[in-house]
Amino acid sequence: MSWKTPREKVVIVTRASALDELVAKFNTVGQTKFYLEHAGQEFAPIERRHRRYHSALDDVRGLVPSGVKVQVIDRSFLPQFSFDDGDIVVTVGPDGLVVNTAKYLNGQPILAVNPDPEQVEGVLLPFTIEEYPRALASALHGDMRLQQITMAEAVLSDGQRIVAFNDLFIGVRSHVSARYRISHGARAEEHSSSGILVSTGAGSTGWLRSVYAGAAGVAEGIGTHIEPRAGRFAWDASELVFVVREPWPSKTTGASIVTGTVTRTAPLMIESRMAEGGVIFSDGIESDYLAFTAGLTATVGISDKTASLIMPG
Repeated sequence: MSWKTPREKVVIVTRASALDELVAKFNTVGQTKFYLEHAGQEFAPIERRHRRYHSALDDVRGLVPSGVKVQVIDRSFLPQFSFDDGDIVVTVGPDGLVVNTAKYLNGQPILAVNPDPEQVEGVLLPFTIEEYPRALASALHGDMRLQQITMAEAVLSDGQRIVAFNDLFIGVRSHVSARYRISHGARAEEHSSSGILVSTGAGSTGWLRSVYAGAAGVAEGIGTHIEPRAGRFAWDASELVFVVREPWPSKTTGASIVTGTVTRTAPLMIESRMAEGGVIFSDGIESDYLAFTAGLTATVGISDKTASLIMPG
C-alpha cells in the first residue's frame, strides 16, 4: 500500500536504556557501576549499549529537516499523548517499542529505526540510522510504502476493551488453572487450562511459534513424531489464530477445542468462570490488563484498528 499525503510533523518515540533504568534505581552511574560489579556483573557492555542508543537517538533528532516540527516523547507518556492525523511517528528502540506505540495510534505511519543492529533483532525495524534520512524525507513528502498490520481485540460484556499488536492472553495471573467456557462457531465446551493465546500475523513468529514448537517436542518425547508447524501467516491477514495451552480433560471440562482460526464472521467467545485472578492482557505486558472474572464474557476478534509500518521502497 502506498501513501501520497505529505506530512508536517515528526513525533519521535523513545524508551529508557537499561542504564537509564538502573540509574533511576541507584541514583548515579557510579553507584550503578559499583552495584553491578559487586554482584559479579559487567558494567561495560551495559554502558556501551547505552551510549550506542543515545548516539542513534541524537542522530534521529538531528536529521529531521529544518523547518519540520518535531516532538520527542518517552514511551511511558504514550497513554496520555495525543497524536495528530498528519504525524509521522518515528520509533527508536527494539521491536517491542513499535508494538507498544502502535496501540496508541489511529493509522499514523510508523517509521521504525533499529538503533543497534548488532544487538536488536529488528523484525519490525526496517531502517538503520544510515537509511533513515532518505526514508524520512520520502515520508514527509508523502512518498511511502506502507505495510498494514492486522491487530486483535478483546471486548468485554461491560464495554471494556484491549487491543493487541502481537497477541492476547486470556487466563489467570498465577500458575493455577484458568476456568472458562469457550465458544467458536457451532462448538462450545467448558475448559480448565493454562489459558488461551490469540495471535495476529505479526505475532505468529513469537509466542505462537513457541507453543507449536513445544507441542512438537512433547509429541517427540512420548514417541510420536510430528513436524512442528511454522505457524507464520501474513501481517495483514484478515484472521487470527488461537491456541489453548495445556487443556485438562475431566468429567466437567473438555479438550477438543484447542486451536482454530478467528475471522470477522467467526469470533472467539470466552465466558469467565474465575472468581478471582482472571485477566486479559496484550503483547506480554501483564501490568496492563483487563480483569476477567466470573460474570464477564469476552468477544475476541479482529480489531478495526490497524498499524501502518513504513517499509523500504
